[in-house]
Order: sequence, then C-alpha cells, then structure tokens
Amino acid sequence: MRSLIVGASGGIGAALLAACGEGAVGLSRRDHGLDVADEAAVERLLAALDSPFDRVIVATGALEIGGVAPEKTLRALDPANLARHFALNAIGPALVLKHALRLLPRDRPVRFAALSARVGSIGDNRLGGWFAYRAAKAALNQIVHTAAIEIARSHPQAVVVALHPGTVETGLTARYSATHPVVTPQRAALNLLSTLDALGPEESGGFFDATGARIPW
Repeated sequence: MRSLIVGASGGIGAALLAACGEGAVGLSRRDHGLDVADEAAVERLLAALDSPFDRVIVATGALEIGGVAPEKTLRALDPANLARHFALNAIGPALVLKHALRLLPRDRPVRFAALSARVGSIGDNRLGGWFAYRAAKAALNQIVHTAAIEIARSHPQAVVVALHPGTVETGLTARYSATHPVVTPQRAALNLLSTLDALGPEESGGFFDATGARIPW
C-alpha cells in the first residue's frame, strides 16, 4: 500500500511515515519547503509526485502559532491569530486535498485523512475557550465532510475522513497534556492507520477518534 504523509517532519507525521513502511512518501515544510497555506507550493510539490497513492494523510497543524497560546476568554480573541489558525489548520489541508485528488485512483479503495481534534467538535464543547483552534478544526471537519460527498461521485471506493489522534506526546501538546492520558507518536500512528484502514466508503465524510469511535460534529 503506497502512502503519502503531508507534515512528515512533525511528531505524528514522522511516526506515520515510519509506520507506513517501504514506499511511503513524506512531504514537510522543514525538508521540502511545503507551506500548506501556500497553494502554489502545494500544487508544485504534489504535481511532482507520481500517482497513484492508496493513502494520503495530512498531519499538519498547530495549537500555538507564533507563540500565541490558546485563548482562555473571548477578550483574548485576536483576528490575526484567528486568520493564522484558519490558514494552517483548515485551508492548508483543503488545498492538499484539492491537489492530491489526481493522485487517488478511481478503481479501487483509497483513503484520505486529515488530522483534526476533538476540540473541533461543536457538540462536544463544554469548556469553551481556545476559539481559534476550535473554530479552525471545526471548519476543517466541514471541508472534509463536504469534499467526501463530491469525491464519492468520482471515487466510489474512497474513504475521506477527519481523524482525532488523541493527546499525543509532541511539542504541540507538551504544555496542555497534564490532565489528559497521552500516547506516544508511534502508538498514535498505529492507531490512526488501523482505524483508517478499517473504515469503509459508507463512513466517508465522518469524524472519528483513533479507536474508530465516531465523534459528534
């Protein structure tokens, strides 16, 4: 199974790349200059790849951007920070999907996943705060769901989903994981791949955690 991991230099991305084994291809900002919010860069790097891929996983994202911590109150909401979160956490994966679609074969099972976050669930939000990150991940979930409807028409065996990896021991979560059970990037990668590969086309467009449980929108 040939896999493409976008964001392959991050903690989860690197673990996914290793777990996918021989034939997996990784792209990242650090190693390839891939800024997922820059459509020209996304188009150029994906155009250089040979198709097809059986899996495409977008493992990019950030909880803090430019050293700005998640907002605790509405008073801390900053429009520039909100825009940065939408660019990286929602628009970036959307651009990858747009330009990776040609790499997904139409005649067999294929899988696309973007890493989302449980805090992007509107129905599961009982604590408030974290406006920019929550809103951007909620937008990503809507983009994935909407794209899945369209892609099903041309790729009837496709699975297009948003996945929550759990709280993973990475730089992204280090300051926010004290009250949550955490898993290593390696365990998270195996859980994500197991969940993704077990989903069928009837579940395309869904939002799932790393155990395969559906998360409310």
